[in-house]
Amino acid sequence: MLSFRDALRAQRFLVPELALAAAILLAGFAGMLPFSATPYLVVFGVLSLWLRGERASAAGLGRPAAWGRTWVLGIGAGLGYQSLSIYVLEPAIARFTGRLPDVSSFAALEGNVRLLLVSLLVAWTLAAVGEEFVFRGYLLTRLAQVLGGTPRAWLAGVLLTSAAFGLGHVYQGASGVITAGLSGLVFGMLYLRAGRNLWVPMIAHGTVDTVGFTLLFLGRYPGV
Repeated sequence: MLSFRDALRAQRFLVPELALAAAILLAGFAGMLPFSATPYLVVFGVLSLWLRGERASAAGLGRPAAWGRTWVLGIGAGLGYQSLSIYVLEPAIARFTGRLPDVSSFAALEGNVRLLLVSLLVAWTLAAVGEEFVFRGYLLTRLAQVLGGTPRAWLAGVLLTSAAFGLGHVYQGASGVITAGLSGLVFGMLYLRAGRNLWVPMIAHGTVDTVGFTLLFLGRYPGV
C-alpha cells in the first residue's frame, strides 16, 4: 500500500496541484490578492515540498558548488541582460507595440533614497527570491514532471512559465509583458544551465531589478 507521500508523488496528483497553483496565479493577475500571487505561491510551493517529503534542493535551492562563481555568473548575466534589454530589446519591441514599457508606477523613485532602499529590499526578497522560487523552482519543476520530465518537457516548462511571468507585468503594457516574458526566458535558461539550481537566476533577477531601480532613481531610465 502506498504511503501518503508516495501517493502525493503519483502523476495523477500533479495536475490538480498545478490547477490550484494556476488559480492562485490568475487571482493575483486579476488583482484579487494583496501585493501579488507570489507570497501565496511561495507558501503553496513550500507546502507542496513538505507534504511530498522533498528537500529544498528539489526546487533548486541546493547549495551551489562554488558561491564565488555563482555570484559572478548571476551578476554578470543580470548586468548583461538588463543592458541588452533597456538599450536594444525594449526600443525594438516599441517599434511594434508603439511604446516602451510603462514604468510610470515607479516614477516616485526619482531622487527618493528611502523609496529606493525599500524597492531594493523588495527586489531582492519578493522578486529575486520569491518569484524565482515560484516560477522557476516550483512551477517549472511541476510542469516538467507533468509533461514527462524529458528535456523537451523542461524546455516547454520554461516557455510556459516565461509566458506566465510576462503576463504578471501587464500593468506595464504590451511592451512590458513581452520584455518581462523574455527576462523570464533568460532566468529559466539560467536555471537549467546551472543544473536546476536557483541561485544564479535569483542573483541575476536581483541584479536586473537593482539596475532598473537605480536608473529610475537617477532619472536616467530611457523613456521616463
